[in-house]
Amino acid sequence: MPRNTSFDLGLPPFRGAVRQIILASVAIYVVILLLMAFAQGTGQALVSVGTLDPAHIRQGWLWQFVTYAFMYVDPWQFVLSLVGIYFLGTAVEERVGFTPFYGLFFTSVVLSGIAGFLLSLSGVIAQGPAWGSGAAANAILMVFYLFNRGAPIMLFPIPIQIPVKWIVLFFAALETAYLLLYHFALFYFILLLGLGAGYVWYLLFSSRRTSLRLTERLYGIGNEYYRWKRRRAARKFEVYMRKHNRTVEFDEHGNYIPPEDTGTDKKNGGSKSGWVN
Repeated sequence: MPRNTSFDLGLPPFRGAVRQIILASVAIYVVILLLMAFAQGTGQALVSVGTLDPAHIRQGWLWQFVTYAFMYVDPWQFVLSLVGIYFLGTAVEERVGFTPFYGLFFTSVVLSGIAGFLLSLSGVIAQGPAWGSGAAANAILMVFYLFNRGAPIMLFPIPIQIPVKWIVLFFAALETAYLLLYHFALFYFILLLGLGAGYVWYLLFSSRRTSLRLTERLYGIGNEYYRWKRRRAARKFEVYMRKHNRTVEFDEHGNYIPPEDTGTDKKNGGSKSGWVN
């Protein structure tokens, strides 16, 4: 995909890993809403168990590094996070594939959670709980930008093309402002860390592809070397047989060419060349 491609963000196809992540998030959110409405104590307990809380992490609740991405209470935060995953995630998934996109989602969630937890150990910043898939949405935004650095985006229905980098900077500035207003809360640290996690994932993904290409090239060089050795051995064998008044032939790949049929009686089961293979 060229980096200067223009993107009109209408409704992308709802499929693949993006579809599965959104459906799972919706299903969990519906359960949370129903519990909050009809069994509030159970709903609050579920949210508490799943939300990223540094105090709980220190007690060994490590699953929260993953589950916090599916915990929501506020409908507006829920919609904003999933809209970002839906509109940009489809383009990223088409670029990287189904499994790598899942890797991007969960890698960004876990890395952001771990980094936020480490910051919370200061006892001064990154305090309080964190929830929602905003870190993953920001990571997807960052990866989309890195794949399409010169591309403008037209946000339907606004008839204005906006460079992707300005969208990244806008969200980074907005979330930084919220971080300052809410006294460096963990929630907003996690959002900003999602941008960094997306950048790290992109570097790892790019280096892996480069490594695969290098490996394929090395294999190609090795195969060419063995083909050269085979051709060289074939030429030596031809010289050796000529010295013993016999002629054998090999093709350019070092494969043996059987002698042509001379009309003599066929032996060895009627083999065309009279040779046993």
